[in-house]
Amino acid sequence: MDRTIDYFYSKINYSITLNQDVANIIQSLNFPLIKASEATFVLDNFKAGDQVNERLLLNDYDVRLTKTNKEYLTLTFSNQNGMYRAKMWDNQGAIKQILPLLEKHRVFDLTATVDEYNQIKSLTVKKLEPVKQAIQPFTLLPFPNLDLKEIAEELIYYLTTINEPYRTLAIDTLNKFWDDFILAPAAKGYHHNYIGGLIKHTTGLMRFTYFIQHHEKGPLEALLYLITVVEKAYKQEVYIDAQKDKRERKRPVWQDTIDHLYSMLNQLTQLEQTTINFDLLYTAILYHDLGKLLEYDYAGKSYQAFEFLYPHADHTELGERAQGGIEMDALGSLVGHIPYGVMLLQQMLQVSAIPLTLSQIHQINHCILCHHGLPEWGAAVRSPEIKEGFLIHLVDYFDSRYENEEMAYYRS
Repeated sequence: MDRTIDYFYSKINYSITLNQDVANIIQSLNFPLIKASEATFVLDNFKAGDQVNERLLLNDYDVRLTKTNKEYLTLTFSNQNGMYRAKMWDNQGAIKQILPLLEKHRVFDLTATVDEYNQIKSLTVKKLEPVKQAIQPFTLLPFPNLDLKEIAEELIYYLTTINEPYRTLAIDTLNKFWDDFILAPAAKGYHHNYIGGLIKHTTGLMRFTYFIQHHEKGPLEALLYLITVVEKAYKQEVYIDAQKDKRERKRPVWQDTIDHLYSMLNQLTQLEQTTINFDLLYTAILYHDLGKLLEYDYAGKSYQAFEFLYPHADHTELGERAQGGIEMDALGSLVGHIPYGVMLLQQMLQVSAIPLTLSQIHQINHCILCHHGLPEWGAAVRSPEIKEGFLIHLVDYFDSRYENEEMAYYRS
């Protein structure tokens, strides 16, 4: 079966054939049944000052101090339509009363007022009541009604095109972590912050990579073309924004990106390396955010990845957790998804005995460690040192920023 890929402002356009290999792998995997949202609440549909009464899932909360040293709560809630920031003032000792409930419960009925600041809407909570009846929190996680099976078929297609031993490593990895991988978000707030976000983001990187790999004029010309697409999109953003009232303007998706893209491309071209190992690159893409299985927690997540990395540890504390909305994992955030990606790769290689050379293993590790591009952006090395390292950063950069425009389109 042929499928047309239409992505990145319709500038990435090609066909793939989903053959029997893809079908066989798909048949061996489980796909979760996610009910369509019954929630009608979308914060953007309300005006500042509106009163709302809604049932929402608690993601996380924090006690903070005002400039006058008075306590207040910051919270985030969600339903299938999105995530919502909120605050609650300490009126008549409200925080002391509500904290034990926040620790114990995850689904709440809340009464709140809509606020707006710099075109960003939030809620000021007046009242919180825990919902004690049996409700599956998973049904209140953000989910933009993606066809997860369709995305999985495309992802598996790319993995079936790579050569051994990378192909076996990639497929075995997917099988090992599938039940969490298919559901996991790729972020808490910035991009792909919803159920299925991780597999969508990973597939997005592979789309860019496939386009670069098969461009008729070669990888350099493909990258120059993609940067040109970004430039045109940025010009369009600036032009459209200029027509709006200042209060309606938002920061352009592609602001402050052009110089960085050209800088990274220029550094890539300075390398003496003559070929690109796309098999290695696809494998590294699969692993680049795999550590987010440990870095984030959410309702419905298993703790298989922790058990895989730490088989001899006492895992009692994991079973005592009250899972809710997408939040940083209390343990996972101590390490982060980038080191975890390397750790998961090493453990997979150890248990599967896949015959990669020492150089190949280090090159995949290097790609995982440098995919954020710059140390100040979270990269664990000073700078990429191989072309695959620059490429994984560039395709990650393209996809994460484009996601913000694509999701705005879906929401509209």
